[in-house]
Amino acid sequence: MVLIKNIYKFFNELEVLKGVSLHVQKGEIVAIMGESGAGKSTLLQIIGTLDMPTLPLKYHSIIEIDDLPITQLKDRELSHFRNKNIGFIFQFHQLLPEFTALENVMIPGMIGGKSKSILEKRAKELLDFLKLSHRLEHKPTQLSGGEQQRVAVARALMNEPKIILADEPSGNLDSKNAEDLHHLFYDLRREFDQTFIIVTHNAHLAEMADRTLEMKDGVIRN
Repeated sequence: MVLIKNIYKFFNELEVLKGVSLHVQKGEIVAIMGESGAGKSTLLQIIGTLDMPTLPLKYHSIIEIDDLPITQLKDRELSHFRNKNIGFIFQFHQLLPEFTALENVMIPGMIGGKSKSILEKRAKELLDFLKLSHRLEHKPTQLSGGEQQRVAVARALMNEPKIILADEPSGNLDSKNAEDLHHLFYDLRREFDQTFIIVTHNAHLAEMADRTLEMKDGVIRN
């Protein structure tokens, strides 16, 4: 499902990633832990095509998602691929405050050019699955932190992505909502055979994953 090899990333003279390699199978949940500055979020952004490795030809870098070589795509092709195949969950939800929960969930599909009727049906099904059918017309400020994060999860699932990338998804939640979110990921894997790569400081979430990897000084240690 996801294959990366020899990923390097420099910011000026600072080497953030030092030849990272990783293989994630379909339906697998992989947690990546490590101290701040270890390169976790940078790696997640590169896997998510939000950033590119430094000099991929020089370092013989490989990024493949579902056997497609990402580094060979042009900008427009990359944007289309990202919208269709990758879902993102962030620590601070990143919901648009002027839109309702339903509208926020529909946004990835709208970007993809799908019809409103199809999107609305899909969004309602996801929000119902996430026990938010009574909150469709509520805006983010009218939702609890846990509800906002579930809306963000529904948005990530909107286009039926091949992989979901989560960056500290429970970092802004209390312990009860964090626990609920962790179990939700496993429900989604069981229901949709969903693949997850999760960057987290939460040891309990990491323990629940199929594999836990540690990043330190720009490399994966195990």
